[in-house]
Amino acid sequence: MSDAGDETFIAAVKPLVDAIGGEMLPPDEAAPEDVVLSWQGSAAVAVRLPQLADSLDHILAAMERRKGRPLADLDRKAKQEVVRILEARGAFSVRHGVETVASALGVSRFTVYNYLNREKGA
Repeated sequence: MSDAGDETFIAAVKPLVDAIGGEMLPPDEAAPEDVVLSWQGSAAVAVRLPQLADSLDHILAAMERRKGRPLADLDRKAKQEVVRILEARGAFSVRHGVETVASALGVSRFTVYNYLNREKGA
């Protein structure tokens, strides 16, 4: 991506890029929509951000890894917690977000809306 002096910076931002489902590229391969990160006055790495729908899938997969099992296998309370976290991260502003989350949790859209309304009422 860049010279050896930038490797520490690149290693530092890699967990963040991975968490959002981004891709790291050499700065000279950046497209106009990519984000070029500079370190000590020079371009160190370019980050290609995921499409929003892909980002939701990535977030769901990360939550599954964190929970250690498929989200559909969680109990009701844990599923409500997942919905609360996803709402805080903006998952339901993505088109078909409720349907995608409902499918991952193994519940109906109606159930996801109930979880959301329960949080708003609390």
